[in-house]
Amino acid sequence: MDGRVPLCGRNEERPWGNSTGASQVAAPPARSAIATFSPGYFALVMATGIVSLAAHVRGLEYVAAGLFAVNIAAYAVLWLVTLLRLVRYPKDMVIDLTHHALGVTFLTKVAATCVLGTQFAVLTPWLEVAAALWLVGIVLWVVLIYTFFASVTLREPKPSLAEGINGSWLLVTVATESVAVLGTLVAGVFGREELLLFVALAAYLLGAMFYVLFIALILYRWMFFSMTAAQVTPPYWIDMGALAITTLAGAHLLLAADRWTLLQQLRPFMVGFTLLFWAMGTWWIPLLIIVGAWRHLIEHVPIRYDPQYWSLVFPLGMYTVATHLCATVTGLTFLDIVPAVFVWVALVAWVITFLGLLHTVVGFLRPASMAPAD
Repeated sequence: MDGRVPLCGRNEERPWGNSTGASQVAAPPARSAIATFSPGYFALVMATGIVSLAAHVRGLEYVAAGLFAVNIAAYAVLWLVTLLRLVRYPKDMVIDLTHHALGVTFLTKVAATCVLGTQFAVLTPWLEVAAALWLVGIVLWVVLIYTFFASVTLREPKPSLAEGINGSWLLVTVATESVAVLGTLVAGVFGREELLLFVALAAYLLGAMFYVLFIALILYRWMFFSMTAAQVTPPYWIDMGALAITTLAGAHLLLAADRWTLLQQLRPFMVGFTLLFWAMGTWWIPLLIIVGAWRHLIEHVPIRYDPQYWSLVFPLGMYTVATHLCATVTGLTFLDIVPAVFVWVALVAWVITFLGLLHTVVGFLRPASMAPAD
C-alpha cells in the first residue's frame, strides 16, 4: 500500500453511517475506490443544494448560483461512480444495500435528487426539469425504501440495537420529506394539482411518523447503551436535520393551502405541527454541540475529512431555510434573525468540508511515488 486515504472515505471496518466505530481488527488490504465507494456520498449533493438555497433566501444570489453549478456537477459524477460500481462490483452493492447500518444511506440518492430538483424549481425557470427529478425521486424512494425495510426485516442474523441503528436511519424521514417539499413546488406542472398535493401531504405525514418511530430507538440507544466518542459520528446531526426538513415540508404545504380546499381545512393543524417540528429541531442543536465538543475536545477524536461530515452540513443549511420559511408562513418575523446567522454557519461548514474533500481527492490522485510511506 502507498498509505493514501481512499477517495470514498470508507473502509470495511467503519462504513458511512455505521455506529460501531473503528474496528479493533487489523485493516484489510486496500481495495478499489469504486468497490468501497460510500453509498451515502450523495449527502454531498444534499448539503450543497440546501446551502445554495439558504444563500438564496438570504439574498446571496452569486453564492447560490455558484453552489448550484457545483451541485449539478457533483450529482452527475456521483451517479457515474455509482453506476460504475453497480456494473463492476454488484455483489458489494447488494451487501451494502441489505446492511442494517449502510443500507439506509442509499436514501441519500432520493434526498439529493429532490434537493437538486428544488434548486431547479426555485433558482431557475426550468420547472419541467424539477418535475422530472421529482418523478425520479419517487421511483428511487419506492425501490430503495422497500428494499431496505424488507432486507433488514428478513435478514438473519440481525445485529443488536447498539450495532444496527444510528442517526443515519433518520434518512428515511429526510428522503420522504424531500419528496413532499419538491412535490408542492411542481404540483402545477402535471395538470393534476390536487392529486400531487395529496401525494406531498401524505409524504409529509409519513415522514413525520417515521421520525417518531426511529428517534425513540435512537434516544434509547443513546441513553441506555455505552457510547464511545468514535460512535458519536456526524450522522447524528440528522436527528435535527430530519426535523428541519419536516418543518420545511409543512411550511411549503401551508404556502400551497390556497390551491387546495383540504389544505385550507388543515391549516391550523399544519401551523401547529410546523412549529412543533421547528421547536424540536431547535432543541437538538445545543445537545449536538455539547456531544461534539465532548467527542473532539475531551476525548480528542481528531477532525479529519470523512464523507459523513456532509451529513452535518446538510442540517445546518436545512435549519436555515426551514426557519426562514417557517417565519414567513406563521408571521413570526422575529425568528428571521436565526437564518441571518445560520446561513454563515452553514456556508463556513460547507467550505471547510469541501476543502477537506479537495485535499482528499488531490492526495488520492497523487502518484504513488509522491505519497508518504506507510
